[in-house]
Amino acid sequence: MAAMEKTELAPFRVSALSRALMAIEVTLPILLLVLGIYHGFLQTLYRAGVIQSPSFAGLSYYQGLTLHGVINAVVLTTFFGVAFGNALVSYYLQRPLIPWVHLLATGMMVTGTLLAAVPMLLGWADVLYTFYPPLKAHPLFYIGAALLVVGSWVAFFGWLPLVARFQKENPGQPLPLAVLGILVTFIIWFLCTIPLAIEVLFLLIPWSLGWVDTISIPLARTLFWFFGHPLVYFWLLPAYIVYYVMLPKLAGGKLYSDYAARVAFLLFLLFSIPVGLHHQYTEPGFDRFWKGVHAMLTFMVAIPSFMTAFTVAASLEYAGRERGARGLFDWMVRLPWFDAERPLVAYSLAGLLIFIFGGITGIVNASYNLNQTIHNTGFISGHFHMTVGGPVFLMILGMSLELFSQLTGKPIRLKGWNVAVPYLWMLGLFLFSPAMMYGGLLGQPRRTNMGLSYLDPNSPHFRADWVPTAYLTGIGAAVMTLAFVVYLAVWVATWAGEPAAEGGYLYFPTAESLHPVASTSSVVMRLRPWLVVALLLIAVSYWAPLRQALRTPQGAPPYAPDNPVPLIQVKK
Repeated sequence: MAAMEKTELAPFRVSALSRALMAIEVTLPILLLVLGIYHGFLQTLYRAGVIQSPSFAGLSYYQGLTLHGVINAVVLTTFFGVAFGNALVSYYLQRPLIPWVHLLATGMMVTGTLLAAVPMLLGWADVLYTFYPPLKAHPLFYIGAALLVVGSWVAFFGWLPLVARFQKENPGQPLPLAVLGILVTFIIWFLCTIPLAIEVLFLLIPWSLGWVDTISIPLARTLFWFFGHPLVYFWLLPAYIVYYVMLPKLAGGKLYSDYAARVAFLLFLLFSIPVGLHHQYTEPGFDRFWKGVHAMLTFMVAIPSFMTAFTVAASLEYAGRERGARGLFDWMVRLPWFDAERPLVAYSLAGLLIFIFGGITGIVNASYNLNQTIHNTGFISGHFHMTVGGPVFLMILGMSLELFSQLTGKPIRLKGWNVAVPYLWMLGLFLFSPAMMYGGLLGQPRRTNMGLSYLDPNSPHFRADWVPTAYLTGIGAAVMTLAFVVYLAVWVATWAGEPAAEGGYLYFPTAESLHPVASTSSVVMRLRPWLVVALLLIAVSYWAPLRQALRTPQGAPPYAPDNPVPLIQVKK
């Protein structure tokens, strides 16, 4: 007989310490996001030639691009992942976090972020969020990044004793779906950040301190992309948790299949890591066979994505029909798209609409032949913002506000404005990303400040066909920035409001499964076999590329994009 999972739990009260620390984990990245969004908007003005100076407000183009990428793609997502994981583990296991572990994790993350911020703001780390050598940053940048990552590890390790205790005390009960999802998310994060830690500790920090004169470019890039593409699923899976666990309930229905949701999470564990070499199709030194292996495994990630698309769509159709829909497609209009009392529905539905196009364009990037056309063009940035700027970013905004409200006891203010944010953002993104992708097909470069040359009619490099897409990108970015300003107004109004209840109580609406939950003896209820297979896939797919990278040590001296003179000169 299928084991049943208890879905509805009483609100869980977190300790005063955990309440304060989780409030920091959701508030600090939102404050930093002001810088991140501001500099993202400036990039489009640079690229459109609206800003003609090589620097603006005292910050150079590549300095602003680094701040935009690091804050939005690394700091925001890591802090949110930890905060959301802390809340999910506390609520669904009904257990308090280990105080000293929570304090240590948050302290390390905050310290690392502040350390890395110093060189970025001073112009000593204009290396973008990928920090590719030979671009070299001040050692504080790398040390701060390492502390941020290790702090997130500490948070993850702190959940494991709570999970073990839950399983011991409830031998016949499956692990709650939300907890399985966050565990898979952080197992992927932990495994893929190990090579990043190796790159930072053994290559980049000694090089930035001047202990070695050159660095191996192929090895550094291979270690980075070992981390860089799985990072996408670290961003995405928290949104998937909301889509599976909470959205069906909020929309008025049930989850179509708990079993399918669990299989999807476990397939992401298998296929999300051994795929990084598809970012290095154009790089020499790697055998085509292994590039092909990574291409095939990249396409395999589409399987859990399509499973998610079907399961979530079926769940939403069920909700629409429960709300009175009778025709073939009218269930869509029956969903609570603009329900101000359930704003997570709006943030989720807008993110899902955006991700349809983000996922499709990702298949283009993974194809070896098509990648040759769009590699390092604006198409990549357009696709990237469709994925990260769509379901990931909107879910972070919506859930961060919800967590802040629960932790403080203050109800969300300006509810009508709040529910408008995701749709205004979606409108801007649907202008921004297609323009960048079409410009990329015309050859627009990905990261170059092209506005000072290619869009200047007086320049010998002028490209008239790039002008419309560059301006349309800027218009889209302006709309997206406006959406974030509205969101900030909602956040500030909520923060300034009076508490309506005692804060520190966590509650997540949880959907029942339309189909029975699998038996606890099923393989989908056991995480260990899937982890073993994932480790084997990683070992098989990466042993040869790493050997090839080690055999082709291309040493390079440091280079600064805004100044050909190295920024850091630390004597031995």
